[in-house]
Amino acid sequence: MTIALTHATDLIVELSPPHEMGDCPAGTRRIIPITGGSASGPLLSGRILPIGADWQTVLKGGIADLDARYAIETPDGAVIEVISEGIRHAPAQVHARIAAGEQVDPAEYYMRTAIRLETGHPAYDWVNRALFLARGGKVGNTVRLAVYRVD
Repeated sequence: MTIALTHATDLIVELSPPHEMGDCPAGTRRIIPITGGSASGPLLSGRILPIGADWQTVLKGGIADLDARYAIETPDGAVIEVISEGIRHAPAQVHARIAAGEQVDPAEYYMRTAIRLETGHPAYDWVNRALFLARGGKVGNTVRLAVYRVD
């Protein structure tokens, strides 16, 4: 069996500075509010609404557990919930550059997410019936993701 991927959209997710929770029992925790952004692609376009956040936990070894929820509004008024869970890890020197706000080529580290989309809008019912994978990275105060539907 072969799994095919179809490019669905490219996301630019705008972030505000994180709210640091500190060292918690599960790891170093932070909440990063999502303030807007855009979705642009062959299957899905729109604006990212200024709601939601990424609840991150940084584990031993610098592995970041990503858990983001936010929403996309399409030009025809559909609201699509995004549930994105993934991981990011990088060598210590690359992580330090990212944390300092430097633009680091995403090829220098690993960031992947599994995404579920959900809506009640009939024109976008297809998103309820698919899984999505994304690859990307942090650029300044944004996260940029190339999102693919798993066919």
